[in-house]
Amino acid sequence: MSDFNKFRFSVAPMMDWTDRHCRVFHRLMTRRGRLYTEMLTTGAILHGDRRRLLAFDTSEHPVALQLGGSDPRDLAASARIGEDFGYDEINLNCGCPSDRVKEGRFGACLMAEPELVAACVAGMKQAVAIPVTVKCRIGIDDQDPEAALDTLARAVVAAGADALIVHARKAWLNGLSPKENRDIPPLDYDRVYRLKAALPDVPVIINGGIGSLEEAKQHLAHVDGVMLGRAAYQEPWRLLDVDAELFGEVAPFASMKDVFEAMLPYVERELSRGTRLHSITRHFVGAFHGVPGARAFRRHLAEHGVKAGAGAQVLREAIALVSERASWSDSNIRIPSQWPALRMLESKDHEQILVSSGV
Repeated sequence: MSDFNKFRFSVAPMMDWTDRHCRVFHRLMTRRGRLYTEMLTTGAILHGDRRRLLAFDTSEHPVALQLGGSDPRDLAASARIGEDFGYDEINLNCGCPSDRVKEGRFGACLMAEPELVAACVAGMKQAVAIPVTVKCRIGIDDQDPEAALDTLARAVVAAGADALIVHARKAWLNGLSPKENRDIPPLDYDRVYRLKAALPDVPVIINGGIGSLEEAKQHLAHVDGVMLGRAAYQEPWRLLDVDAELFGEVAPFASMKDVFEAMLPYVERELSRGTRLHSITRHFVGAFHGVPGARAFRRHLAEHGVKAGAGAQVLREAIALVSERASWSDSNIRIPSQWPALRMLESKDHEQILVSSGV
C-alpha cells in the first residue's frame, strides 16, 4: 500500500467518543479505514496510568495515537511510548479549540507558533520509526488562512511530517465555544485543495463537515484522503460501505446485524474483565438507520444497558428488535427504482419506515 493510499479514509479523533470500544466497533465495518484515539496529553502519558490510557485491541490496526502537547522532549518521549505500545502512527493535535487546550498550550493555539510545532515534529521523528502526522485548522482568529496554513504546513513538512490532516475551518479561540467552533466558522475546502496542489509530494487529508461517502469521493478528486468525524460516529452504518466504495474491496460484513454478531465475543470478554456494558453500547446509538425497530433497539439499550450487572444478553435482545431488513447490504436501505409500489411513511420518532405490499 502506498503512503498516500493508506491515508485515503480515516475516522477522526473525537474526545469522549473514539475510545477503544468505539474503535473495535468501527474496525468491524472497515478493514482499510485508519482509526485514531482520543487526544491524550503528554502529561497524562508520562505521569498517568499508561496501560489504562494506551491499551487497545490488536484488531484495531491500523490505529494512530493522537497527542496533545507543545514540549518537544515530552512529545518525543510520549511518541516513543506510543510506538512501544504498538501504535501505527503518532498524530500531533494542532486543531482542538477548547479552553482547556489553549491554557495547556496545545491544540489549535499552536497554529500561531509554527516554529515550535516544527520542533515538536522533529523531536518525534527522531524518537520513532512510525509515521508522524499533524492535524490542524486552516488558521485561528484573525490569521490569514493563505499565509497561516502555508507557513505551518511547510514548517512541519521540512521537519519530517509524513502527512497533514486539515480541518477546513478556522478556529476562533476568542469568542466561540468548542461546540460552536465545530459548526460556525465557514468551511473552506478550496483552501485545502490549494494546499495539496502546493505540496504534491505530501499526503494531504481533508476533514470537517463531510457527511457521506459520496461527498468523500468528491473531495478525493482534489486531495489524498478524507477524514470523517461526527458522520462516522453518529451514523456508523456509513462505514459499512467504505471498503467497497473507496478501495474496491469487499466489506468485512454485509450488514450491521453481522457486525454485532462479530462484536459479541469482544463484548463478553470485556464484561468478564469488569467493563460496564454501557461503556461499550453507548457507541451503538446510531447503528441502525431507516429500518423498523431502530428506535426500539436504542430504547432497549438505554433502559437496560445502564443497569448494574447488565450482560451481553441485553445487546442480543436489542438486536433482535430490529427488522431483518437490516440484513440487507446496509441499514440505509437502497430502493430500486423499479419498485414503484414502495412508499415512504414517517414514523412517530421521525425515522423513515419502508412499507410495501409487494416486498
